[in-house]
Amino acid sequence: MSFAKQDIEIAEIKSHRMKENAYIELKSRLLKECERVQKKVVDSAKAAMDEVQLALNEYGPNKDRYDSFRDQLIGKRDMFSTQYQKAHSEFTVLHKINSKNINKIVEFGSVVLTDSCKFFISISAGKIIIDGQTYYAISPMVPLYKAMEGMKKGDVFEFNGKKQTIQDLF
Repeated sequence: MSFAKQDIEIAEIKSHRMKENAYIELKSRLLKECERVQKKVVDSAKAAMDEVQLALNEYGPNKDRYDSFRDQLIGKRDMFSTQYQKAHSEFTVLHKINSKNINKIVEFGSVVLTDSCKFFISISAGKIIIDGQTYYAISPMVPLYKAMEGMKKGDVFEFNGKKQTIQDLF
């Protein structure tokens, strides 16, 4: 093998490593932003639940057998408790994503770049902007994910009558 050919191969390997490092950095930033967004949801639900519980404590025991105000407060507290538990469970799901993993197929933890959108398969956290680029954090439970699940770079999927090509995936 000539030195020129060997130099080209070394340069290609270095370029590939640099690209992988950029992918890992981006995925890590997306993950951190999802965690930040979800932490706000968790904290908000917890604060609302605690506020209603405090109102319940201040109101005291039932005033009569059919104390509708107390029942309303209990209903609100239980609703916020359910929201808190769901938000907390989604927050812990984020810890299962390995940002150093370069995915070859569309699966949980993948970043999928199509010809029209960019997706981070994680939780339903909505729109996330990193370096001026918009990504959509979507859950593996949504129909859009189901349309592209298991696909590879270059594959085409259709969702809501619109075809999209997976241009990159990691």
